[in-house]
Amino acid sequence: MGGKERREKILSLMGEAGGPISGERLAKLLGVSRQVIVQDIALLRTAGYDIIATNKGYFCASLAEVSRVFHVNHGADEIVEELNIIVDFGGIAVDVFVEHEPYGELRARLDVHTRREVQEFMESINSGNSSPLLTITCGDHYHTVRAATEELLDEIGEELDRHGFLKAP
Repeated sequence: MGGKERREKILSLMGEAGGPISGERLAKLLGVSRQVIVQDIALLRTAGYDIIATNKGYFCASLAEVSRVFHVNHGADEIVEELNIIVDFGGIAVDVFVEHEPYGELRARLDVHTRREVQEFMESINSGNSSPLLTITCGDHYHTVRAATEELLDEIGEELDRHGFLKAP
């Protein structure tokens, strides 16, 4: 398999993974070294693909075709339910942000793709000396969500609304 074919296969594997895929896993699947994968990722980025390296592997944000910002409000005890709705309907919780009166916009990257990552995120929140951003705005916050289609984003919005999380525009 040539380099061009291999890079196309990397993009395909990223799209099918439903979340980050490690360089080690890509190397094993493609029968090349980890260093070859690193070089291919660099070439794909140069070609304009928005590939993000996370502690769990690589994720190609540009493969998720559409995104939408959802304005939501709920308590800290409902974070798991909210994020699970997003990932269960095929979305990716890209970030969370709040509009804080004195500080302005405060934003944190999430890149949560799966229920497992939701759980890991919550374990991280619960084990640290910090609290979720929503606590500084009485539950009011926003999520940028990516999905393959507008229809999936519509379904996510409907489900968030059905659970009472979505704020009226």
